[in-house]
Amino acid sequence: MVINKEGKPVAALVDAQLFERIRRMQSRFDALFQLMEAGFSKVPEAEGMADIDAAVVQDRQAQRQVLAW
Repeated sequence: MVINKEGKPVAALVDAQLFERIRRMQSRFDALFQLMEAGFSKVPEAEGMADIDAAVVQDRQAQRQVLAW
């Protein structure tokens, strides 16, 4: 069930088991993010952003090739 305020969703009621699963997933995501952050802590921001941009371009090219089949 979604709770709306002025026509916009502001909260949701979910099954307690689903909520607990979401919390566990969030904890795993946070741990993974911390590992990634530590691994890239010595990489200059500009270099990291350039690497991300290059990876995005490469992925989009690969997706276009798949769609062209």
